[in-house]
Amino acid sequence: MMRTFAIRGAITAAENTSDAILEATVELLKTLLADNKLDRTDLISLLFTVTPDLNQAFPAKAARDIGITDVALMCATEIPVAGALQKCVRVMMHVHCCNDFQPKHCYLRAARSLRPDLIREQTNE
Repeated sequence: MMRTFAIRGAITAAENTSDAILEATVELLKTLLADNKLDRTDLISLLFTVTPDLNQAFPAKAARDIGITDVALMCATEIPVAGALQKCVRVMMHVHCCNDFQPKHCYLRAARSLRPDLIREQTNE
């Protein structure tokens, strides 16, 4: 049996430049694909958000740059919550996998602080 899953991930960009945003997004996507043993054919859609201080590139461009071209991609801006982590790219990846699939969410760089509960799970494996 196959089922749809949502996998979450986040990473921080070094600065608000196109190169930094795209480089961080590529790292996040490659990590999510590798850690979850996914192929691009497993992907249904990717929803990206960026914090308001990242406005020099669309994260979806990074997905296209690594060959994710036949999947629905969308970008949006996170709500500007006071004290929130800055320079952060987030993604929700919808995938079609077997029922026994166990999603591995990935939080990289300073974004590790967003979900320390998941980071502990990753380091215990």
